[in-house]
Amino acid sequence: MADSTNRRIALAWRELRRGAAGAALRSHLFGPDGPQLEQAQLDALEILVAAPDGLRMSDFAEALRVDPSTATRAVGRLEQIGLAERDAGAHDRRVVHARATAAGRRFMSRIVRRQQAGLERLLDSFEEGEREEFAVYLERFVASIDRLSKELDSRR
Repeated sequence: MADSTNRRIALAWRELRRGAAGAALRSHLFGPDGPQLEQAQLDALEILVAAPDGLRMSDFAEALRVDPSTATRAVGRLEQIGLAERDAGAHDRRVVHARATAAGRRFMSRIVRRQQAGLERLLDSFEEGEREEFAVYLERFVASIDRLSKELDSRR
């Protein structure tokens, strides 16, 4: 029985990651006039928007859970389209800070509104109690992923 349930979960997970549905949702999310960001870039922008004073690049990389070079590339792409900016620290010019621009904050605000509306539509078929259960299970699942990731990292 557990094998059958695990297989169903694995298939659902695969479908969540698949491109066709994801691409259509991303296109709707960004709108016809917005930049078409990859999910990782959207995650990066969301982290920068949540830190109005900006973040040191090392802190930004840690928040994204990526290595510093990946974080630098993510900010570089956002910089190219005017959604983020970088500058040297006021007290230590070797320290680079990244922050969302005003355009980046406006863009993210629009995305959040679209996400909320889309999520509401996705959860329409769930009753309130089911939504609560789903949230609990999803949070537990994410925590399990984090634990496994840390365990695997510690083995390297």
